[in-house]
Amino acid sequence: MAVIEVQEVTFAYGTRPVVEQVSLGVESGEFLGLVGPNGSGKTTLLELMIGLRPADSGSITLFGDPAQASTQGDRLGYVPQDVANAKDEMPITVREAVRMGRYPQKLVGRFTDADRDAVESALQRVEIADLADRRVGRLSGGQRQRVFIARALASDADLLALDEPTVGVDAESREAFYDLLNELNEDGMTIILIEHDIGIVTTHASKIACLNQELFFHGDPEAFVETNALADAYGGSQSILQHNH
Repeated sequence: MAVIEVQEVTFAYGTRPVVEQVSLGVESGEFLGLVGPNGSGKTTLLELMIGLRPADSGSITLFGDPAQASTQGDRLGYVPQDVANAKDEMPITVREAVRMGRYPQKLVGRFTDADRDAVESALQRVEIADLADRRVGRLSGGQRQRVFIARALASDADLLALDEPTVGVDAESREAFYDLLNELNEDGMTIILIEHDIGIVTTHASKIACLNQELFFHGDPEAFVETNALADAYGGSQSILQHNH
């Protein structure tokens, strides 16, 4: 079953085209790595895919509904760019931030024991239960990433979309972060990841989409490594450093 279907989508900022005639699908349980050079339209495409922007032309469905009109936003967890490096002092605790994941399901009524159990389970799942009473703004980058993922888990999300979540995070935290993503994906969660380290993406993702305004490749990581798509998209000779754990 397709979680997202993108059909001949085009988007421009004013007269500057950013995404041109892109078509791809994301299947349930897939781990899609979205790669491309800076300014290639990766973030814009991701925002289009999850309904944060309207396409200029073409169509996008999210969980079977038009992406911008989807009523199933509680099935989506989104970790935007620079979450790990955000410097603002968020005046809420980790537990309060994760509780926000239950809000779409609590349009009326009070939190129940089931809601509280979901929050505590999510904190435990991403190993930040010991940080539950700490302010989010005082966490490290790697810890803050886990708060956003815990919030998605608390909402029972089926899809997790992440935009370069490990920029500025130390190597040890990155390893632990990708171990967590692998575990979530093995448990059935669909993941879309933008990551600047192509070796990381080809090591962990089950599918690769290589973009530079247009789509240069969409398929298996093994096939991607063997093609010229990377060099074509980046406009020069490129190599991929595999990360073996």
